Amino acid sequence: MLDEFVRLCEIESPSRRERPMADAVAAELRAAGLEPSEDRSGGETGSDAGNLVARIDGPEGARTILFCAHLDTVPLDAPVKVVREEGLFQNRNEAILGADNKAAVAVMLALARRLRREGSPVGVELVFTTCEEISLRGAKALDRSQLRSEYGFVFDHATPIGELVVAAPTYFSLAASFRGKSAHAGIRPEEGRNAIAAAAAGIARLELGRLDAETTANVGTIQGGTAANVVAERCDVALEARSIDHERAAALVGSMVDTLTEAASDGECDIETSVQLQFRGYRLQRSSPPVAVAAGVLEAMGIEPSYITTGGASDAHIFQAAGIPCVNMANGTERNHQPDESVSVDALETMLDVALGLVAQSA
Repeated sequence: MLDEFVRLCEIESPSRRERPMADAVAAELRAAGLEPSEDRSGGETGSDAGNLVARIDGPEGARTILFCAHLDTVPLDAPVKVVREEGLFQNRNEAILGADNKAAVAVMLALARRLRREGSPVGVELVFTTCEEISLRGAKALDRSQLRSEYGFVFDHATPIGELVVAAPTYFSLAASFRGKSAHAGIRPEEGRNAIAAAAAGIARLELGRLDAETTANVGTIQGGTAANVVAERCDVALEARSIDHERAAALVGSMVDTLTEAASDGECDIETSVQLQFRGYRLQRSSPPVAVAAGVLEAMGIEPSYITTGGASDAHIFQAAGIPCVNMANGTERNHQPDESVSVDALETMLDVALGLVAQSA
């Protein structure tokens, strides 16, 4: 498993370019005696690969559970050359390692081999998604009606093993396009209407960052203008609003739209806004099947469960919305999305032990 983890990390698979990774994972599943299927979601996600699903049958009448990991990574600033020093995997180059989420992929492949060799007391569905790092697009495009699982587990939280995500946010994306009027900045500035200035005024009026314990807002990108000597005719801004409380998130993004619209009017600019609900937040009770099973496995291993709320997203959002209770579990990866990302040998081996425990406990 450790060697396979290294090999997978060194396969470049940024979002929408997962083909080599999908081929490698499918080959390993077939070598284990499974028959993975790949859907045609690439036309919807823009990826050169589809989602993979493989099934391991359990005894007649046994329940089926789901494990999910994503094949893609955030963009790479340099190739991945994995080094292992003092029990820690890192990238020799100044770029991500890709343990998010290839640590989970390697564990799921090891789990598949073990269950095929020794038999499984429950049915298991293994789902490998594309484009998770782009608003969960792969999972959204997956035909969830084909899944048989009662509940599931995602290993996609880069914190110490033992943490269980029991609440995650609703996420709205907001795009705002300001349109003014261009003019020569040195000769006829009074004839222009500066879209960048209007956007800046709107942004300055917004409450950004952490607004309360469950709510955040952010402006992520701003682009506009043509040259320093031209009054900017256009400016495009990308923003987001998140909250564990769905209604709070909806009210916040509505307020952001109102604030930006008012600033556009004050600057005598037009504005077009587009709001999209990328995924809806959820809360899991500690008594829900996946949480209770996960907590029981951790306790049996001598790991104290920690029930946490996160501001991040995972494919668990999509399975929750499809009616499959799903808990996102910490995988021991550290500093994901950063050039000093790492994961330990101990975390990988513990993750596999947890996965095997989840199968046994579910039986």
